[in-house]
Amino acid sequence: MTRPLVVIVGPTASGKSALAIELARRFGGEIVVCDSTQIYRGFDIGTAKLLPYQWQGIPHHLTDLIEAEDVFHAGAYRRLALGVLELISSRGHLPIVTAGTGLYLRALLEGLCDAPERDESLRERLRRRGQQRGPAYLHRMLQRLDPDAARRIAVRDVPKVIRAIEVALLAGRPLSELQRAGRPGLPGYAVEKIGLLPPRALLYERINRRVLEMLARGWLDEVRRHLERGLSPQAKPLEFIGYRQLYAYLQGSLSYEQAVEQIQRATRRYAKRQLTWFRRDSEIRWHAGFGDDPAVVEAAAEQVRSFLCRLSEPAMVRVGSGQEQPWQHDSASLTGHAAVTTTGSHLRQP
Repeated sequence: MTRPLVVIVGPTASGKSALAIELARRFGGEIVVCDSTQIYRGFDIGTAKLLPYQWQGIPHHLTDLIEAEDVFHAGAYRRLALGVLELISSRGHLPIVTAGTGLYLRALLEGLCDAPERDESLRERLRRRGQQRGPAYLHRMLQRLDPDAARRIAVRDVPKVIRAIEVALLAGRPLSELQRAGRPGLPGYAVEKIGLLPPRALLYERINRRVLEMLARGWLDEVRRHLERGLSPQAKPLEFIGYRQLYAYLQGSLSYEQAVEQIQRATRRYAKRQLTWFRRDSEIRWHAGFGDDPAVVEAAAEQVRSFLCRLSEPAMVRVGSGQEQPWQHDSASLTGHAAVTTTGSHLRQP
């Protein structure tokens, strides 16, 4: 049987979580977070991570998976997400993915090429070589090993250059050749994609306001606590937007006002990059507005209802409370099940 999967995409601060919770409430769903920043434990405010008390009774999965010093990648996300989708579907619930990280979403929906796992010792040697001789040296190495990849990857995009060299050396085949061999996709699922597209001026206003709200909730204290506990300045989360600028403020290289302005500007630019990524996908149906706009909620609900009806008849009937029946007509409602959350690399029953 083909199982349904709903995906909500959009720029940061567009209201993906709010829409996902409302759709999950109406259609008996559970939320799968697809965000490369929210997988880190303890980095909550600046990543806009919803905490359990904000879930409104809707199970959320794939947050708080690893510590700040741990290594994680899109392939690991796909493996965990596949298990979560199977769990949610087995309960007769509708998985709803909220996607802010395009690479992770692509890994989930399309799969990854059959490339070798990361080799940290090799990567470290390549990083040192790049530091000693410069990015152009690494890029010339890539040109010899994988000319096609070298044409696609910029000289200064050192992480991607290192990964392409690593794959070529470990697999004995160029990364570009492995990518042409195809991806496994997501068999067994039909996917419906919802896109949020608020007006740019309003989105930027919300981004600026949200940064100030995050700071008022203690974002700076969150960064300070991590540093006091001995977090390395090289830890991945300190590269995230906001954390990087607040760390610079605490080190004295930025004023507080400069840090705030840079966070707002970097977040606006990130939102623009997210839209550029997602707009390449012709399967997304875009809705003009935020995810908490009543008109957008109703339009998205109608999109999901039509999608489920196409998969299973009779799948949906309108009920007087304004909610929808779960997507499988013989499924129990969401509140009829114990909530199971995925917070960490395992599943646990609270």
